[in-house]
Amino acid sequence: MERVFVTGAAGFIGSNLVDRLLELGKTVVGWDDFSTGQKLFLENATKNPNFKLIEGDNLDLPALTKAMRGCDFVFHFAANADVRFGIIHPHKDLQQNTIATFNVLEAMRLNNVKQIGFSSTGSIYGEAKTIPTPENAECPIQTSLYGASKLACEGLIEAYCEGFEFEGYIFRFVSILGPRYSHGHIFDFYKQLLDHPEHLKILGDGTQRKSYLHIYDCLNAVLTAIEKRTALQERHRVSIFNLGTKEYLQVSDSVKLICQTLNLKPELEYTGGKKGWIGDNPFIFLDTARIEGIGAAAKRTIRDSIVDTINWIQKNHWILERNN
Repeated sequence: MERVFVTGAAGFIGSNLVDRLLELGKTVVGWDDFSTGQKLFLENATKNPNFKLIEGDNLDLPALTKAMRGCDFVFHFAANADVRFGIIHPHKDLQQNTIATFNVLEAMRLNNVKQIGFSSTGSIYGEAKTIPTPENAECPIQTSLYGASKLACEGLIEAYCEGFEFEGYIFRFVSILGPRYSHGHIFDFYKQLLDHPEHLKILGDGTQRKSYLHIYDCLNAVLTAIEKRTALQERHRVSIFNLGTKEYLQVSDSVKLICQTLNLKPELEYTGGKKGWIGDNPFIFLDTARIEGIGAAAKRTIRDSIVDTINWIQKNHWILERNN
């Protein structure tokens, strides 16, 4: 892995990955359509002579293929991550996740690039029967278009690994927190409290239980698995890892921590029901024994991750305007 292609390079996770790869001395080609990515996230990267930024769309296969030329590894982290509003614009998950992933794989095949790291999601487990949920758990009925599209992406990657001797690394994330966080419950709560610190509206009844992972622990796990070439030990040349922590937090407790950190005591309004929206999974907690087994256990607690995220948003209020 010397010349690396990163889709979604200007996104929350992608931009942090770009910085880490450059620190490791890699040559990086960043690819982003800037529909949600932020050029400011790449401010340091663009000063590095080993970084090249190309603006482009994953749905444009000829342009994608040309941009990828000469690379030897692909991190495919671009996606529509708007889980909550998937039923309002169902085409986005199909196009920006599934079809985009097919195009990335085709561009790899055409350029003879054999290795891919992919950001999947714990949402593919739906409302899991086994908690904490291991990688070999049965995938039940999909409850979100986002989860369904990501599961389809995994299937395409696995088929390309079998059919074209690719080497695949699939990472099923819980929600990621930390610097450059730009959407999700902390972001939404912070914006609400900035507008009206006396009142906070919460989707669901607050009993939903979620696990979170700091971006730096996430990247450490991703790069550790790839460095160890774990996919070569698998029958079909695909490694699948859950990425998360050994704990979870109830939404009501997350709200308390956020309010304490901001030194606020708002009136809380719960909208009722065990789900915040259609497709919301009321309990996400992944078994992370496999990634821990290769020496990449999370070092930060969920509490640390939430506080770090709030501190970053407080110092970077510009993100609130960009993501309105």
